[in-house]
Amino acid sequence: MSHPSPALLAVLAHPDDETFRPGGTLALLAQRGVRVDVLTFTYGEAGSCGEPPLCTPSELPAMRERELRCACSALGIQPPRLLDYADGHLQEADAETMIGHILSIVDEIKPQILLSFGPDGLSGHPDHIAVGQWVVDVFRRAEGINALYAIAVPQSLAERLDMRQIHSVPDEAIALTVDVSSVWETKLAAMRCHATQTSSSPMMSAPAERQRLFFGREYFVRAACRDPEMDFMSEVLKDDPL
Repeated sequence: MSHPSPALLAVLAHPDDETFRPGGTLALLAQRGVRVDVLTFTYGEAGSCGEPPLCTPSELPAMRERELRCACSALGIQPPRLLDYADGHLQEADAETMIGHILSIVDEIKPQILLSFGPDGLSGHPDHIAVGQWVVDVFRRAEGINALYAIAVPQSLAERLDMRQIHSVPDEAIALTVDVSSVWETKLAAMRCHATQTSSSPMMSAPAERQRLFFGREYFVRAACRDPEMDFMSEVLKDDPL
């Protein structure tokens, strides 16, 4: 790798955002010497308590914090940085304050790569969209960051699985496809950490083959890059079969 201390910062909205789509990739990066940090802006208190309920609504924020810490540990990445902004209301937050939170962590850990949501928020969730917008601003301001990746699902996969709630992207927009079969059990363990959210995800009750199709490969758009030769993502992950 061209950089002596590779680091990635994933900037996300809710506990579980780090696991269900990009978790295998984060685990692989960590295994291969990349420092991986996660910043999550909410405790996910507007989410599900589980079915049957695993906690009361008032207990859910603390439960989801434990789930997030469990998942990050399972993935082998750094303990999460968790902020307490209102779930479902991030678009109402002051953008400069939010950008400042991200920049302070960027100054501390000096990541070369940022990972977040694209302009459609993957699912159209307004919190995801807001976070993705802040991260674009951070990339523009922090010249030490070399590349910005967005979590994505290619159109062909969304159509194959008939996942109409997903905001997919054209297949040709995918810059990086990661086969996470070598860390499949690791990703499953992290997903199981988010027990309160299992019932709210139809894919979690799908047949194993369908789950493997959706969760077994992870896809990313490279939204911005200053120097492709300094982008360690592909180099670190290139040994995985596709």
